[in-house]
Amino acid sequence: MKIATILGTRPEIIKMAPIIDEISKRDIDQIVLHTGQHYDEEMSDNFFRDLEIPTPDYNIHVGSGTHGKQTGLMMKGIEEVLLEEKPDIVLVQGDTNAVLAGALVASKLHIAIGHVEAGLRSFDMTMPEEVNRRAADVTSTMYFIPTEESAINLLAEGFSRKNMFITGNTVVDACFRHLEIAQKRGFEEESLRNLDIDNMDNILTLTMHRAENVDIKERVINIIDALKELSDMNIIFPIHPRTKHTLENFGLFDELNDLEHVHIVKPIGYLDFLLLTSKSTLILTDSGGLQEEAITLNVPALTLRYNTERPETVTAGGNILVGSDKDAILENARKILTDEEFAEKMKNAPNPYGRGDSAKSTVDAIEQYYEAGLLDIKAPEEVMSSFTRKMTTITEDITVKDFEEKENALIHMVFDGDKMRFPKDELNIKGMMITYDSRE
Repeated sequence: MKIATILGTRPEIIKMAPIIDEISKRDIDQIVLHTGQHYDEEMSDNFFRDLEIPTPDYNIHVGSGTHGKQTGLMMKGIEEVLLEEKPDIVLVQGDTNAVLAGALVASKLHIAIGHVEAGLRSFDMTMPEEVNRRAADVTSTMYFIPTEESAINLLAEGFSRKNMFITGNTVVDACFRHLEIAQKRGFEEESLRNLDIDNMDNILTLTMHRAENVDIKERVINIIDALKELSDMNIIFPIHPRTKHTLENFGLFDELNDLEHVHIVKPIGYLDFLLLTSKSTLILTDSGGLQEEAITLNVPALTLRYNTERPETVTAGGNILVGSDKDAILENARKILTDEEFAEKMKNAPNPYGRGDSAKSTVDAIEQYYEAGLLDIKAPEEVMSSFTRKMTTITEDITVKDFEEKENALIHMVFDGDKMRFPKDELNIKGMMITYDSRE
């Protein structure tokens, strides 16, 4: 078996490192292709060395550009590699242009696709990430899903649960793995000191890069006004080059930089940033991945967005959506700082993303599919059988697996009277309403 992994951005490298590592440990043939979407060496290439995983076998050096141009160049380069290497499955992670390009190319070449972190939905089609993740799910063969809630998103869109694996999120694996690497290599002693900041107490780590925030001057002003009033916090802001450029164009960079309690620093290495996150009192971010890392590291998060494809962090109680609303930012930040019971509840929110064994579960599933011949994408050889879609309430004492065998059916959705449930084989569905396909 040969596994190809496609990477394009820093978060993809971080989250796929545990899976790449797991594949290597099992001596499975693999290739890693880097699209070069993040072309700054500090943002990508150094990761492979820092995270102790092999450097990519291919780098197509796409760089930045419009969505169409960047995706098109990626597709061309990815197609050339896949035609040469002929992998059994292509792994893509998340919702970037590299994911879209990789999924489209592999599907056209009839190569199985495994979507890691499948099923996330913000339901905001103005986000390019939402378009990418939905398109990737349409083309995928295997879905590696972080939570049951994300799996239900896929069920509601008509995908078969037979191809779904609720693995947890590799962000948990990554946090544990990479903190250990950082501590082993002495990062803990050096990294925070290298920020050249005297006071490392009461840290608020800020990240802000999404267009819906930084490209709208009114929103930026609201966020800066909130930061001004959080003068009792030690705010550390590793600024993305694009964010800095936009703030300068708005004439707001100097105003923010002049605040004594705000420390604007250049983007820092991932291991350094992970340590900074772990030592923070509060996270203020519009990042998706940082919402996951914060709850994994038991740090309360306020998210500068009006929606999130990580709603589990909010439901669990470790994350609060505040948008760019100055009052909401201040109210929640002050409550975390002054209400010890509230802060502890956020810190101890249950992690919805698992225990840190997502990589193992993912590679286990791939091996099982390969051995069963389920990675082979072939044209059908039998005439399609008809089926009827039905809905009913179950009155007998029966599990999902037994019902499907008895009725020659495939259950899609299960409602227990209170919430939707994922139809695991062992789930007893007595008294529940189900939708299913009945084969004639």
